[in-house]
Amino acid sequence: MNKVVKDADEAIMDITDGATIMLGGFGLCGIPENCISALVKKGVKDLTCISNNAGVDDFGIGLMLKTRQVKKMISSYVGENAEFERQLLSGELEVDLIPQGTLATRCMAAAYGMPAVWVRAGVGTEVAEGKEVRNFGGVDYLLEYAFDAPFAIVKAWKGDTHGNLVFRKTTRNFNMPMAMGGKITIAEVEELVPAGAIDPDHVHVPGIYVHRIFQGKQYEKRIEQRTVRSKS
Repeated sequence: MNKVVKDADEAIMDITDGATIMLGGFGLCGIPENCISALVKKGVKDLTCISNNAGVDDFGIGLMLKTRQVKKMISSYVGENAEFERQLLSGELEVDLIPQGTLATRCMAAAYGMPAVWVRAGVGTEVAEGKEVRNFGGVDYLLEYAFDAPFAIVKAWKGDTHGNLVFRKTTRNFNMPMAMGGKITIAEVEELVPAGAIDPDHVHVPGIYVHRIFQGKQYEKRIEQRTVRSKS
């Protein structure tokens, strides 16, 4: 089945106000730049965004925060975005901060069709407030529910017309479980190839999980924190 759509605008055509979206990437690495730009252009609002982070002020999800399109952020790291901080402190933005491992596990649970998982992170802290705690083998665990996201938007290095995806290095961190966990998964890729052109042993996410795919363009691939070593 050919799952190719023309561009990002067509790929996000049915994302409307109030939608919940999982957005792949790790920091600014491997984020769906084209789809985020299309969402900004479309102007959908009251979005709930599930993402490892909230981008920076002028890139990534930060672009949607700047235009007040995001109602709630569900993230594990948000320290690089001044506009996020301002909206949080002013009460304009709902925020659910989640330990990074728990965020990944809840994405994985959605991918595997599991309704909930037991995790140790957060036991005895504010994270545990209002949640069920159960003891297994003398250790307390929190009950955390799998994410229920109608849409997942991811970015891969390479994909084929059947939706099979290949990621590179760090970009795999959240893109892979989110690609498998969304009810409708949209993938933008740097290189789109015919079905059969990717060695099956190299596929990270099989096309059965992907509903729409397109070749992106003009990727900036920004570095969030550039660290260099001084010359010795």
